Amino acid sequence: MKNITYTISVYAENNVGLLNRISAIFLKRHINLESFSTSASEIPDVFRFVIIVNTDADRVRKIVQQIEKQVDVIKAFYHTDEETIFQENALYKVKSSSLFEERHIQNIIKSSHATIVTVSPEFYVIELTGFREETEQLRKDLTPYGLLQFVRSGRITVTKAKMGISEILNTFNLKYFSNIILMIELIVVLPVPCPPAKPIK
Repeated sequence: MKNITYTISVYAENNVGLLNRISAIFLKRHINLESFSTSASEIPDVFRFVIIVNTDADRVRKIVQQIEKQVDVIKAFYHTDEETIFQENALYKVKSSSLFEERHIQNIIKSSHATIVTVSPEFYVIELTGFREETEQLRKDLTPYGLLQFVRSGRITVTKAKMGISEILNTFNLKYFSNIILMIELIVVLPVPCPPAKPIK
């Protein structure tokens, strides 16, 4: 099977140790993570992990199945690039002298649709949101002008089709609370054994 880029979305409770357990699933299969990010999701108290991998359809399906076996995971999905809308964010810290002394750098910033977010006597910071190829090209273009620091976020993505996580979560909560109610009913119904009465002397 051909390797392509997949976006794995994991909806879960953000509990200690979950990140290590998810990482171990990829490590065991010798699959490198191209990108990893986490944030709050559209559902209160539920976090979304976005993992980017380059692998084939069979392996990504098995990985998602393993992820869903984790205790804190509610649901996991995988999608191709064609099924998602995605962007990355990058920050570039550059020497201030280049901004005023090199007119060409202003053309670079303008043509890349980047934004200057702060300027100081020593440096200025540029922000760019776009595809990996765009943020990488700007990094290369700025390097000759005194690029001091560069950082890029993981991919952030939404799916074109409906994810359906809310319905899944409602079902999950319904089953969860039904089990609690059943346990309470059993506790109430089951007779509590009493110790044998002591004989009266």
